[in-house]
Formats: sequence, structure tokens, C-alpha cells
Amino acid sequence: MLILGLDPSLTCTGWGVIRVEGPRLTHIANGQVATNAKAPLPERLLHLHDAVIAVIETYQPDRAAAEEVFVNKNPQSTLKLAHARGAVLTACGRMSLTVAEHSSRLVKKAVVGTGAAEKTQVQAMLKVLLPAAKIAGADAADALAVAIADAHLGGSK
Repeated sequence: MLILGLDPSLTCTGWGVIRVEGPRLTHIANGQVATNAKAPLPERLLHLHDAVIAVIETYQPDRAAAEEVFVNKNPQSTLKLAHARGAVLTACGRMSLTVAEHSSRLVKKAVVGTGAAEKTQVQAMLKVLLPAAKIAGADAADALAVAIADAHLGGSK
């Protein structure tokens, strides 16, 4: 089974694809989709949408998983995140891909063993779980963590 993990963001959306065969996880691919901060919002959202569709068409995942939205201290940041999630989830829907959503705390717990793990701990564990992976950046690492958590959780919360 192939799982597409997504870490939506208007600035830079991370994605990662893993293969799950029983307890074995294999890295397939990962990357990041950056948007032009000076471009109009609709153009940025379309770019995210189209990029996620291209990833889905290329790797043909069986399902997807995304981090649940969290509330920032800045309402404007939360709104931008929600827009990005909408574009990414719409792309999955357009490609008939089921999407499970997992909280950040649950992802950390599934990957590291504690929901209070730091990003550095998650990234260190990714190197253990996916030793051959060349990770494209922090957002791609987060997306791979979401995919791994989804594999461990069986696609449910």
C-alpha cells in the first residue's frame, strides 16, 4: 500500500510517499511545494492544488493523510493554513483519494512515542525508520511523519 502524507501550508506544503508492507516501511519519494508570496491568493492555491494532483498522478497512492488544522495565535495565519488545506484536500478529492486527518500530537506520538516530541526528535526518528530517504526539507519531513503515523494508525484517528 502507498500512503501520501501531506503537511499543508500556504508558504510551503510538504509531501511524502511511503510504501507499507506489513510492519515494513519504505521511502518512495518526498518534496515540497513552495508558493510565491507575492502572487495573488487564488494563484497560490491553484499552484498547490495542481502540484498535489501531479504528485498523485505520478505515485498513484492508495490513500492520503494530512495533519489536522491547528489554531495559531494569529487568526490570519490560521486562515491562510485553512485555505492551503482546502486546496490540498480538494486535489485529493478530485483524484478520488481518501484522506485521513491526524493531529500533530498524534503524529508525534506514532512516530516518536510521545505527543510532546520536538521536531528534531521526529526528524531523528525518520532517519531510523526511513534510512535511505533524502528528505527535501522540514515540511517534507513533517509530511513523511504524517504518512508513517497513518500507516501505524491504519488510516483512522
